[in-house]
Amino acid sequence: MFPFTLEKAGSTEAAIAAAATGARYIAGGTTLVDLMRDEAERPERLVDINRLPLGGIRLEGEDLVIGALARMAEVAADSDVQRLQPLIAESLIEGASPQLRNMASMGGNMLQRVRCPYFRMLDVGCNKRTPGSGCAAIDGLNAGHAILGTSDHCVATHPSDVAVALVALDAAMRVQGPQGERSFPVEELFRLPGDTPHLEHTLLPGELIVEIRVPGGPYARRARYLKVRDRASYEFALVSAAAALAIEDGVIREARIAAGGVGTRPWRLRACEAALAGRKPDRQAFEEAAQLATEGVRPLHHNAFKVALLPRTIVRALQMAGEVA
Repeated sequence: MFPFTLEKAGSTEAAIAAAATGARYIAGGTTLVDLMRDEAERPERLVDINRLPLGGIRLEGEDLVIGALARMAEVAADSDVQRLQPLIAESLIEGASPQLRNMASMGGNMLQRVRCPYFRMLDVGCNKRTPGSGCAAIDGLNAGHAILGTSDHCVATHPSDVAVALVALDAAMRVQGPQGERSFPVEELFRLPGDTPHLEHTLLPGELIVEIRVPGGPYARRARYLKVRDRASYEFALVSAAAALAIEDGVIREARIAAGGVGTRPWRLRACEAALAGRKPDRQAFEEAAQLATEGVRPLHHNAFKVALLPRTIVRALQMAGEVA
């Protein structure tokens, strides 16, 4: 293990000041500590933010507001979350083992690093770990890698399940940093890899996620999360789909769909959503809309099965959402 320092922040301002001068935030540490053990990450300074008043879950009108330090288990078990935003609760339960959910924070989950095995293998090229070193996954074993949003420099999938749900629900996040506060959609947090895959998010230096705001809507309660993986126990998604429907008088008035396990970031499927507007919530409508998710996709040599699996997963998620009373 390499040497590093750990300090505990007594205030949000102190934490931001430490991060602005090079420290890394740590809360549950469920990803960062593992990466430090593997030496895929080697931060010299860590600032523990667990004492900061950034937890809790509350309602503001129809909006659900989740503190960045709220633990995944706490959010999944919250009665308001289960009643008003079941998609969030389902995605959290599917996203990790009980032990990890007890430790991992909501903000940390948004910022977790990729689970591409080549990212942790220090003897092969990985542009996320070492810019300019190449991407071993492109010509390697890539069955679990992305088919959407890839580049010649990176094909790793974004690992978060709850981020897929939050993107589908048009959630926003509030952050605080050296330049003050700002808010933006959760979807805008995540960068495409392009030719700089080591830059994974849009946070400015020192910025700290404060809270996540999920708006209410007629689609929110008729929503389901479906995750397909290699094994039923804790595992990352091969393909997942978050689907939410607003149905009125037997017609879809609004649809929200996002996919995970297939994109280099949580992938909003707006073409699929638009194709469902004004349609009856039946299998034919779902299948026709779902086919739009993979139009023009060029898979890698080991993950072509995702081109067929993604539409099927979307269809089943939509069927499940349509069945919710």
